[in-house]
Amino acid sequence: MNEKTHLLVLDDEKNYLLVLEALLTDAGYTVTALNDPETGLAFLEESEVDVIVTDMKMPKITGREVLEQVKKNWPHIPVLIMTAFGSIESAVEVMKYGAFDYITKPFSNDELLLSVHNAAELSRMHRQYRVLRENLEERYGMHQIIGKSRAIRETLSMVDRAAPSRSTVLISGESGTGKELVARAIHFSSPRNKGPFVSVNCMALNPGVLESELFGHEKGSFTGAVAMRRGRFEQAGGGTLFLDEIGELTPELQVKLLRVLQERRFERVGGTEEVEVDIRIVAATNKNLQEEVEKGNFREDLFYRLNVVHIALPPLRERREDIPLLVAHFVDKLARENGVTPKTFTPEALDYMTGYEWPGNIRQLQNVVERCLVLVSGDTIRVDDLPPELRDEESQLKSAVDLLPVQLDLADTLERIEAALIRRALVRADFVQVKAAELLAISKSLLQYKLKKYNITGH
Repeated sequence: MNEKTHLLVLDDEKNYLLVLEALLTDAGYTVTALNDPETGLAFLEESEVDVIVTDMKMPKITGREVLEQVKKNWPHIPVLIMTAFGSIESAVEVMKYGAFDYITKPFSNDELLLSVHNAAELSRMHRQYRVLRENLEERYGMHQIIGKSRAIRETLSMVDRAAPSRSTVLISGESGTGKELVARAIHFSSPRNKGPFVSVNCMALNPGVLESELFGHEKGSFTGAVAMRRGRFEQAGGGTLFLDEIGELTPELQVKLLRVLQERRFERVGGTEEVEVDIRIVAATNKNLQEEVEKGNFREDLFYRLNVVHIALPPLRERREDIPLLVAHFVDKLARENGVTPKTFTPEALDYMTGYEWPGNIRQLQNVVERCLVLVSGDTIRVDDLPPELRDEESQLKSAVDLLPVQLDLADTLERIEAALIRRALVRADFVQVKAAELLAISKSLLQYKLKKYNITGH
């Protein structure tokens, strides 16, 4: 028994209520005993309760109606139903509505105490889970980074090492790989996590609007500037400013950003007074900024200012073992958001999803999962339910080929494709080499030769 376990007992018969209160208090529980179920429901609005013990037949509100209200508003609280009018039919009915247990009056003390004990244990487990989940949300903010692959473990390691510092971080990766999620993880894992996280997409606004958006403007600085406005740099004071698609900045804005990084000060558009800011900048790009520097499109000095800590996110096709985990995560998340019942992907459907190239990366995967949850009837998603581009092998091959540049070294490209197919076979075979060789229709010895040739870890 745990003295911190709080029981709410509801029974319109005062004598029974007194007996129950005494029995459960003596057993070490904190007990609130009420003879009015309406008062009991109001009590739940204001107080933390671990277990509810309620009579079935009460005036105004029945025990089953109490159960329905609790399941709707406090689904984590176990409910025990008591009644002197017990029957198999009524027992089945309340259990169907989610009762933890069903006890017929008169009952033995041991029977009641055992049921209450089991309910209290379940409540304790729910409480521990909620605390754990809150701790994870506190650490990673409003998102989760899902995966067990070596690539994602290395990414999380970089986040853990970079987060405590004030260093500027540059995140690179293809569109849809989760660059903003990583930026948020850095912020919420840092000492700045109590400050704001402000995000700006540098490609979404034209240069004139973007300048005002970033630096703010003074009243009268341009037509329509009817009042002074603070920009994103000031809004992010004490926190983190995330600049997405940083490679799209014009040369003029690159110069202004460089000054902010160097001096932590700037002037609003149309202003002369300098504004000092205490911010950390995290930038992201789907371009190769080193190549942009060589082409003359991006300032070299700004690149080195941004590239203090570099985190390169792998595309989804290079972390295929994470796809089943991501699918499960999105099923749970999107089912709740759309108010639908979670569905299960068959192993065959997951195989097709694991083998697909995912040009749109995690964002595309999330969209596919949401589409299946919303459109597929029943509780199982099969291969035939997947979008055509995932289940059609010719389409899969074409989509992969279309991603290749027109000019390429054919021999080198074929070797890279062969290596990719071997990695995919290993993932599908749970890294059992004999099974992987069977999938590729080659001998195990030839597979082992290829693993050595391409320096692929076979486990």
